[in-house]
Amino acid sequence: MPSAPEENPAKRFAAAARRLNHQPALLRVARRGRALLLGGEEDADPLTTARGRPADVAAQRLAELRGEAPGVVGELGLTALQAWQRLAEAQDRGHGKVDVAILFTDLVGFSSWALEAGDEPALRLLREVAAATEPPIANRHGELVKRLGDGLMAAFWDADGAVAAAFEIHAKVAAIEVDGHRPELRTGIHLGRPRKVGGDYLGVDVNVAARLCDAAKPGEVLVSDRALLALDLGSVQAKNRRFRAKGAPKEMAVYSISPSSSR
Repeated sequence: MPSAPEENPAKRFAAAARRLNHQPALLRVARRGRALLLGGEEDADPLTTARGRPADVAAQRLAELRGEAPGVVGELGLTALQAWQRLAEAQDRGHGKVDVAILFTDLVGFSSWALEAGDEPALRLLREVAAATEPPIANRHGELVKRLGDGLMAAFWDADGAVAAAFEIHAKVAAIEVDGHRPELRTGIHLGRPRKVGGDYLGVDVNVAARLCDAAKPGEVLVSDRALLALDLGSVQAKNRRFRAKGAPKEMAVYSISPSSSR
């Protein structure tokens, strides 16, 4: 009678590793170690692992593995990841280190008009506005960060690119007409060092740019003093504007700008 084939050693090793990985006693030790070392049971911050770098992809896979089948390997891996994240934050590596010009736009009175005009004209207007705004942003090497209903947020490497895009966008939007309605745009631009998380930007500098947009009048482009100082001043005309907004630096000066007549 032939003997049974010997089990593959690699399969035996894998089976033993799986048993150890899910052994309750070892899991308890690993989790207790995480709690003692890091003071909590929270997982790795999903926002800080959303940038697509190799380390982030590995972290996402660890989190998925831990959620599907808790194991010693997943616990130890997440312990190491959390420790690395906290060290990075302590050394300020998690915050922005380069200047970014943040731009926000908003269609003035769009919601009220859309309620009266109806869905079809409103959608047609939004499509035409999108067609007018995207090329100027892309042509200045800007990044369309996100659409915000009747507005948007974009990021640029320099203030000149953001302002040039804003002027072109305003001119193109002013030429749009839908069912007798001509949209009016307002824009805010601030130069700062926001933190990039995944495809988004976070922080006080982003909030400042959004507040500038909120404070702008129909057809107006408002910029912070830091953004204005970074511009080629021969390309714009600037007028000081009174500005107060929650969360914005009290000492910050704000300017309403328009293209220079010499352009």
